[in-house]
Amino acid sequence: MSSGYKNRYWIPNFEINKKVIMQEIQYYLGPESTVRPYTREGEDGFLITTPGECLTDEQIDDICRKSQEVWEKKVAARSKKESDKQLKRPLHQPVIVSRGGRHHEAEAGRPRSNEYEYGESSRR
Repeated sequence: MSSGYKNRYWIPNFEINKKVIMQEIQYYLGPESTVRPYTREGEDGFLITTPGECLTDEQIDDICRKSQEVWEKKVAARSKKESDKQLKRPLHQPVIVSRGGRHHEAEAGRPRSNEYEYGESSRR
């Protein structure tokens, strides 16, 4: 389009990694094409600006596949980092019992004072 007008298309961000679509958009749609995060009617997605047509189903599938690969690599790298951390006492790994000052969950296993005082042993 030599007139300078560009078409704008919105696609949802479901299964699409932001970095992947930003790297691939010009490959698929040409050097004048851009993409940016965009919320349409409360749903997050991407706004694609291009002088031509929007992405085809096959191109979107390819972007989704590449996005999945990126996420899988991140998960593998993260789990590798965690497995490399050796605890000095592996049998003493902390287990979360409660968070943020919620003590009643942690105390659930302890007998209440009145159960101890008025239990079977005090009735004899």
